[in-house]
Amino acid sequence: MGITEDTVNYYCSSVSNSEKTRIENAKLMIRDAIKSSGELANLDYEIFVQGSCANCTNIRVDSDIDVCVMLKSVSWSEYAYEMTSTDCGFIGTNESKYYDYKERLIHALDRKFDDIRKGNKSIKIESNSYRVNADVVITFQYRNYKIINSNNPNIYVEGTKFISSSGEIVINYPKQHIKNGESKDKDTYGNYKNLVKVFKAVKSNMEDCKKLIGSDKVSSFLIESLIWNVPNDIITAYSTLKETVKEVIKYLYYEIENNRCGGWREVSECLYLFGGNRKWTYRDVKDFLLKMYQHIGD
Repeated sequence: MGITEDTVNYYCSSVSNSEKTRIENAKLMIRDAIKSSGELANLDYEIFVQGSCANCTNIRVDSDIDVCVMLKSVSWSEYAYEMTSTDCGFIGTNESKYYDYKERLIHALDRKFDDIRKGNKSIKIESNSYRVNADVVITFQYRNYKIINSNNPNIYVEGTKFISSSGEIVINYPKQHIKNGESKDKDTYGNYKNLVKVFKAVKSNMEDCKKLIGSDKVSSFLIESLIWNVPNDIITAYSTLKETVKEVIKYLYYEIENNRCGGWREVSECLYLFGGNRKWTYRDVKDFLLKMYQHIGD
């Protein structure tokens, strides 16, 4: 029988008002914990929400919140031409400064919450009846001059950079991701974010039915980025959402199958979607798309 049009449309519905309140409570408590810390009083930092909540692509079974705390008084940078940190007139950084900043933040969160734990890439705060699960990502500002060939210290693409507990260097561009996602959603009359929600909800349903094993490689971030690379005219061409979903799956599958996805980028447009140190492969994505298509049915 597969999944009906009514079910597909239900997947697009927003989280409940009570869940929105729990999301907001988590965000406010994290902000309060950090702002009230004397250890951070003299630092220039910015707190903002990223991930599914910030992108408005969170679904009913996935209302966790990701909060980024980005230090701005010290930055990591990627320079264009022959620029150096001295040319830009701001303090360079090293790993010891990052770890010191991270420990200060962990102390601040530990004083506020009784149930934090250190994950590989974030500090995790467990949910309760008052708030949702939260991941706090501790980063330095990342200034990318190279991507726009800028030799002006004040003109750069802003990202975030941090070191995971396993030693991995992670660079993201969450603000560009949010901005570009909003633009594509507007250009596709709201279909872009609806498609992301449907893909995520179907994936969750497949996991519950034991039809998708080892799906951790197919992240929400990957799903958003895959659909980001689908042309707008395909996203807006069909009369029903279920038909749109199936056509988008077919487009993605055959583009990958025929090696026409080498230039695909993540939603921020700052990094390529495949290759490098990505945890997913072409085969992982094709396997997911095929199983999803079969699960949806006619």
